Amino acid sequence: MKPTQKLRELRQSLWLDNISREMLEKGILKRYIDEYSISGLTSNPTIFDHAIAHSHFYDKSIVELSSRGLEGEELFFKLAIDDLQRAADLFLPIHEQTSRKDGWVSLEISPLLAYDAEKTLLEAKRIHEAFQRPNLFIKIPGTKEGLPAIEEAIFEGISINITLLFTPEHYKEAAEAYMRGLERRLSKGLPLDTVFSVASLFVSRWDKATMNIVPDSLKNKLGIAIAKKTYKIYRDLLDSARWNLLAHKKANPQLLLWASTGTKDPQASDILYVKNLIAPDTINTVPEETLLAFADHGQIGEILPRDGGDAENILAQYRQLGIDDQVLGQRLQKEGAEAFINSWKDLLSSLKQKSSLLKTF
Repeated sequence: MKPTQKLRELRQSLWLDNISREMLEKGILKRYIDEYSISGLTSNPTIFDHAIAHSHFYDKSIVELSSRGLEGEELFFKLAIDDLQRAADLFLPIHEQTSRKDGWVSLEISPLLAYDAEKTLLEAKRIHEAFQRPNLFIKIPGTKEGLPAIEEAIFEGISINITLLFTPEHYKEAAEAYMRGLERRLSKGLPLDTVFSVASLFVSRWDKATMNIVPDSLKNKLGIAIAKKTYKIYRDLLDSARWNLLAHKKANPQLLLWASTGTKDPQASDILYVKNLIAPDTINTVPEETLLAFADHGQIGEILPRDGGDAENILAQYRQLGIDDQVLGQRLQKEGAEAFINSWKDLLSSLKQKSSLLKTF
């Protein structure tokens, strides 16, 4: 049995952190679904920027849409939605077989709206209505400003991938926003079983941020420790009386998703964050190169301990070195939001350049 199939047996979903029209046209995504048990997909501005700028697969559509007056964000979202609709159709059998718990694709709203809850909600509703598929997660960052929009979107029946979570506290805030949205639906007599969510915890950026300031004995351990601590909180929440009341009313659990799981350290294992983050009822969304590496020489490590294992001990060792995980987590979220904005601007710039270039032919 392939390592990727073993993860499925352990109740962990493996999603691909990539999308391109080339993957769709050449049947690569379909092959990953069939051969490597990929059961979902995430995207972001950087992924689309690379896909559009470094291939000719979008040229015909760009020319056609530009001739109809589409440009900037409007042009991008039309291209992105076309790709993700095709991907969503490939995952639809999985979505139906798992009673909608798996088989999702994710599309991020404009990062320029990250600090405006009202506009974030309006954009989430617009994309949700335009997509016309049942298996779309709208990605909204779990920032202070994003949380009210997340709660309101859940209340209005829009399924959300809460992104840019770094600390266990960020996760708790995301889970609270999800539950508040569900509780408001319950108070209005609205169904709970039609709404879904995942909470995306970013892992590898912790280790990249501390790579050059810790001894070798602690390198590449911080992200996994943060994940273990978060996993304990996740399991505690699912066992809580508050959640059990919602579950009794057929609410769907908000699954914990490991994001940013490509290894950043060239000296470390290229499957570091796959083999060490195996846990039931979670999702690991991996870059394409990490997927291929795990399919080739994957190892199944120990299942994450329900109680967080050695997480607190590892975190204490980092604190002894002067690394405050609370402060660092806030910095990483802020830097992540800024990086998404920069990627968004790069994407729109690339699209403008390509549109102008194609008009000359």
